[in-house]
Amino acid sequence: MHSITWLQGWELAVMAVVLGIDFWLESLFLFRPIIVCTLTGLILGDLPTGLIAGGLTELAFAGLTPAGGTQPPNPILAGVMTTVIAYTTGIEAKTAIGLALPFSFLMQYIILLYYSSFSFFMGRADKYAEEADTRAFIRLNILTTAIVALTYGVVVFFSAYVAQDAMQMLVQSMPAWLTHGFEIAGGILPGVGFGMLLKVMLKKQYVPYLIAGFVFASFIQFSNLLPVALVGTAFAVYEYFNGKNRLPAAYETGMKGDGPHEGI
Repeated sequence: MHSITWLQGWELAVMAVVLGIDFWLESLFLFRPIIVCTLTGLILGDLPTGLIAGGLTELAFAGLTPAGGTQPPNPILAGVMTTVIAYTTGIEAKTAIGLALPFSFLMQYIILLYYSSFSFFMGRADKYAEEADTRAFIRLNILTTAIVALTYGVVVFFSAYVAQDAMQMLVQSMPAWLTHGFEIAGGILPGVGFGMLLKVMLKKQYVPYLIAGFVFASFIQFSNLLPVALVGTAFAVYEYFNGKNRLPAAYETGMKGDGPHEGI
């Protein structure tokens, strides 16, 4: 087990502020768990744990994307706390995912609260827009973004640094059957997340690739997943260039036309 220093706690808070702005604006997608966990591991001086936690948490959140006013469990808190819990308590990353979910839900509800409360600013925003007061409009947007960003920093600092002793005591006091339950749940979550992603993205013409990937991953012995990733890359490159080759033919067919639309 390790302890998080006061400086590391502040570094995590600053990182959370930056990632919170990115999540609020959805600009660079730095808030994805695979990046959050890696950065957290770098700050804590344990990059391998960050990478392992990032890979597992990213799969668990693969199918969870904000859409309009709906908010899935927060990926930033999930990434930070999965890595922090695994680092401070010594448990495996897949077990830490289950323990990190309450922090993710907490931030999810805070963001939903901000969505509701920030509606009070809309009247003022409409007023600034009618008056073409761009400076006031910019200040209003900066204010709301700053509130969200600082909230991320405060929540991460208290969750990662202040509550680390309580988290260690909680993990140590858990019976073996409960720890094993979290381990099983953490192992299932990546599969659930990937399944949710396939539900949205899977098309019938891509099913052969899915079957081939399943066979490679399940029945062929290898020391890591790099061969499967390379095979997937080969399939993706093939589909990309094959799709580009189909475009001219489809364009020519459309230009020729048939029936009453010919020549249009």
